[in-house]
Amino acid sequence: MEDGKSPTRFVYCNRDFADHVCWSGCGDRTASMSKFDTTIQAGWTDRMERGLFRYHLGDLETIILPGPARYVAQLNIQRGIERRQPQEILSIKQNFDTKQFNFNKINPEEVIFEMSKQIEPTSQPKGDELCRIMVMVNVSPLEFGHCLLVPEPTQCSPQVLTPAAIQIGIESVLLSSDPGFRVGFNSLGAFASVNHLHLHGYYMKQELNLETASTQPLVPEKGFYRLRDFPIGFMFYAEMDDLEKVVCAISQVTNTLVERNKAHNLFFTRGCPPGKSDVRARRGVRIVVWPRRSCFGAKDESAFNVALCELAGHLPFKNRHDFEHSTEKDVMAIIQRYLLPDQQFLQLEQQLIAHLQKDI
Repeated sequence: MEDGKSPTRFVYCNRDFADHVCWSGCGDRTASMSKFDTTIQAGWTDRMERGLFRYHLGDLETIILPGPARYVAQLNIQRGIERRQPQEILSIKQNFDTKQFNFNKINPEEVIFEMSKQIEPTSQPKGDELCRIMVMVNVSPLEFGHCLLVPEPTQCSPQVLTPAAIQIGIESVLLSSDPGFRVGFNSLGAFASVNHLHLHGYYMKQELNLETASTQPLVPEKGFYRLRDFPIGFMFYAEMDDLEKVVCAISQVTNTLVERNKAHNLFFTRGCPPGKSDVRARRGVRIVVWPRRSCFGAKDESAFNVALCELAGHLPFKNRHDFEHSTEKDVMAIIQRYLLPDQQFLQLEQQLIAHLQKDI
């Protein structure tokens, strides 16, 4: 980042995780907000009022598409027009390039706070120290509170997940008392726009089917399941007392995907434990990993890009015609084009099961 005053510090520990989280049905963002929520939302709103974004984001037109998937469609025309031109990505393992845009080049006023964890002996991923995370606004927001979580930006890490970044994703969701706070990750080749390690976080007050979707156990000892519903992906489930085990297992999966040149998207959200789908409580976090077809070269900004939120059932439309006329069947047909063929997915599933069972 360019020189500027030091950002506000936000230090947390496991005691700050919100335990009793549930959907009330009212969608009231101000009810029992955690310190994490208050800090993000106040900082984000302040920067919106100060004009630091590329456009003003008000309440978005939102509809639920008819059908069992209950896709949440939103109209966000300005994001499609005003957002920064995405970088040209040619490989899942593309090196960091200091000449390209990265998060060390942003206006320091865009940083909301610097987040770090008060270290506890058993709380960090093996071989990967917990780090400081710069939480900054996404100046082209797709929803309220849209921010970027950038671990150790001065290390100039490429957009490849680390155990620390995975833990940050899970713990950010746990720090929020709002079940509508979500975190996501796009790998290179899966519509990542910037090759500098980062995750997305944002609020959306609609429930997603993903939170309660049925699962099939694969390696339940490692918290590893398959989602049964479209689009099929791998799911992990974590609560406060088993984070290290789940972070390690997710890292094994994402490392394997990188080694095999498989693009992937991740989505972190409050959700039901596997096998339970009829409860309102959201004590734990569902982490879904979608391996998918790689898309290289610069993004076609006129296309319907399928990335972390679209796979999760949240559809930000860039024009009114598609927003008003797209059906569930249309959406599924577009998403299907980016998924792995069934045989490839099943073959990968067997390889991942064998890999995760090695040290049980």
